[in-house]
Amino acid sequence: MPPASPTLVFLSPEEHQERAILHHRAVSRYTEGFLTRRKAGKKHPVEDFLFTYYSYKPGQLARWHPGIGAVLQAVGDSEQADWRFYQPVEDGTAAGGVTVDVDTFSSARSSIIDFARRLLSTTVERPTQLGCFGLHEWAMVYRSREHGQRHDQVPLRLGAQGTDEVVESLRITCTHFDAFRFYTPSAKPLNTVQPLRENQIRMEQPGCLHANMDLYKWAYKLIPAVSSDLLLACFDLAWRIRELDMRASPYDLQDWGYDPVRIEEPAGRAQYTRAQQEFSRESQVLRGQLLSVLDRLPGAPASS
Repeated sequence: MPPASPTLVFLSPEEHQERAILHHRAVSRYTEGFLTRRKAGKKHPVEDFLFTYYSYKPGQLARWHPGIGAVLQAVGDSEQADWRFYQPVEDGTAAGGVTVDVDTFSSARSSIIDFARRLLSTTVERPTQLGCFGLHEWAMVYRSREHGQRHDQVPLRLGAQGTDEVVESLRITCTHFDAFRFYTPSAKPLNTVQPLRENQIRMEQPGCLHANMDLYKWAYKLIPAVSSDLLLACFDLAWRIRELDMRASPYDLQDWGYDPVRIEEPAGRAQYTRAQQEFSRESQVLRGQLLSVLDRLPGAPASS
């Protein structure tokens, strides 16, 4: 049982409980609808995405972690003492507590930590590229009569032919592999670049909605070193990005309460670009905060 570092922040059981309750309430605002629909066998084309595409479960998201450098005091035999990647610590005056076992976590997650560090540090320094207009969603249904439609529970706003005409009339510049890989075979040659998993670090850039949505993925992969406060901030950003992503998509979601961002028109493209630029600025702040956590893990390069 290692002694406490003077840089550790000690949280009393009352502080811990209060913050855990507040976190659970905040998460419930996002998860309640999904859990209710799942129980009823129903789906939502926009709100379910973060719980189905990403592997982190609602129950995991609801669990509160203080993050690296904090001690949950006097936990005794409560569940926190059994959480993975936590270890007991003594402060010499109080009843002790648990804190993140940085060495064990860094050893077990070394490959994830290394990739996240390289990806995020490269992306945060790269110029923001705008002007993709969310055409990746359109490319996923391009010539859908030949390849099938992804979201068959919602219609296409412009129909199949109108959707194809928009794809053919605009320049597609998607830089994100995990969006590009869902293109229809006919759409892939139309993209100005060819993203691959192997060149992801070289191609990721802070204007990309999906790269910014993925900050949530890197945050939960770094739990419990990352705090739940930062995790939820990344989740909230991803939630709002998903809404823009689908409003700018070829799908007609007005029956679901979403007005379209008509990127087939100049005004719609301008509206999309403004929102994309704001999300980029917000994502860069969160990207920097994730890098600050990575800098505190063993083997991290010194911050510049």
